[in-house]
Amino acid sequence: MSLFPLKVTGAETRRRGKVIVGPVFLDLNGDGTTVIVGPNGSGKTTLLRLLHGTARLNAGTIDWHQPIETVREAQSFVFQRPVMLRRSVIENIAYPQLIRGVTKPKALALARTWAAHVGLGDMLKRAATSLSGGEQQKLALARAFITDPQVVFLDEPCASLDGRATAEIEAILRDQKARGTRFIMSTHDMGQARRLADAVVFLRGGQVHETAPAPGFFDAPQTDAARAFLNGDIVE
Repeated sequence: MSLFPLKVTGAETRRRGKVIVGPVFLDLNGDGTTVIVGPNGSGKTTLLRLLHGTARLNAGTIDWHQPIETVREAQSFVFQRPVMLRRSVIENIAYPQLIRGVTKPKALALARTWAAHVGLGDMLKRAATSLSGGEQQKLALARAFITDPQVVFLDEPCASLDGRATAEIEAILRDQKARGTRFIMSTHDMGQARRLADAVVFLRGGQVHETAPAPGFFDAPQTDAARAFLNGDIVE
């Protein structure tokens, strides 16, 4: 059963009494890639964490189509700076399956498959911490995909990568989307947003100012702030 549609109504998260993100009103359906864009400090990462369930919901509601226990098991999160366990590549990728109680032989077999899929098949025994930035991000994706999640949250997954590594990561994401994975991601790279987005959420000051299918947003944004942002103007 699909986790979507997702309906967010007046959602807020606060820190020390101050609203960091919200109130957020947002409806997301179950297909493709939604890209969250907006000025620095607009709350993109916090919104991802709020939807994922790792930021406290202080007000409002976040309603998935399935019970929250099902949702938690059917999603993954990939950070801008991926966390590498002090273990080998294959052990890092297998870890989510192991903590779910999958037998070690089966988890390692799945990890080999996913390592090969993301281009790390010849690095299985290397220490994960010795990988390059692009290789670590590939590992993080394989580790996110190994549990076959319905939705994956991505927080600026290519922010610190060069052009070649970015192209490789985007190719992996496109392939995985074709397999049916739903992505909700943030990026500061408008070129990347144009290449990957099916829908766009424009965030400003912790609130959603505009949502639209990607072609409509990039070709004819509806708000002055979105037009200024796409023109490269300073938007606060």
